[in-house]
Amino acid sequence: MQQPSHKTALALMIIAPTMWSTAGVLSRQLESARGFEVSFWRSLFAAIFVGLVLAWQHKSQLGTKLIDLGRYGLASGFMWAAMFTCFMLALTMTTVANALIVESFAPLLTAIFAWIFLAEKIPRRTWLAIVVAFAGMLWMFVDGFSKLDSRGLIGVMLALCVPFAVAANVIILKKGGQHVDLIPAVLLGGILSATLMLPFALPLTASLHDILILAALGVFQLGLPCMIMVHAAKGLSAPEISLLSLLEVVLGPFWVWLAIGEEPARATLLGGTVVLGALIFNEVMAFRQERLSKFQ
Repeated sequence: MQQPSHKTALALMIIAPTMWSTAGVLSRQLESARGFEVSFWRSLFAAIFVGLVLAWQHKSQLGTKLIDLGRYGLASGFMWAAMFTCFMLALTMTTVANALIVESFAPLLTAIFAWIFLAEKIPRRTWLAIVVAFAGMLWMFVDGFSKLDSRGLIGVMLALCVPFAVAANVIILKKGGQHVDLIPAVLLGGILSATLMLPFALPLTASLHDILILAALGVFQLGLPCMIMVHAAKGLSAPEISLLSLLEVVLGPFWVWLAIGEEPARATLLGGTVVLGALIFNEVMAFRQERLSKFQ
């Protein structure tokens, strides 16, 4: 697949976290499925969707595509599985606010990893955007950051796996994605996640109503946007990918407010505005620098 332009990749990387951010609205419609079962069905339907798309694209060559993933593809698959499962596991042990604050470390870790493993020079504007975005995330959720007991501490440690997996996966996508199609790694991640979650999800209690919602989550909130992200990664820097991913956390409360009428706290609105401002600042400055370089 041809590498997208920076503008196309930027648009795709806005679409992906926007689709991720619909999880709250859809999950609020569930009747009986909870926790591990939600994660199991979501991962399973994501794997089925990605598998069908790849089978349609590559027909009899799908097996070959999976074999050709190599070490980068295998590593990316395990990182996807870690992201799919660790956040859900963390939510069973700590608050959503705690988990989201920990997840917001991802852009900083990605920038550090890109500097170490890709020798990627990180512009000062991006470092500034990362710091400001992290401050905005703290502002959004600091009121919900609870005192940790032993169980909560385990939950935070599990949540900490998510930004590390995100950062590592972004580096893998940048390092290996230029030469190998890493979309099949999303399929691998879904299979691994569903397999890991199944023992904890039993007995399955989801109604047909829940199954349909979980299918929508698997396809439109997980499988499709993850495929979009893999393609977008070819045209963006590693820190840009991770920074733009924060749109998921900013937009999530907004959709719940719009669809269900659950009004977010003032700190959530102000903090979200700060995060959005940091993302817009980084991209506007990037475009400005790109235009100036063309005239030099």
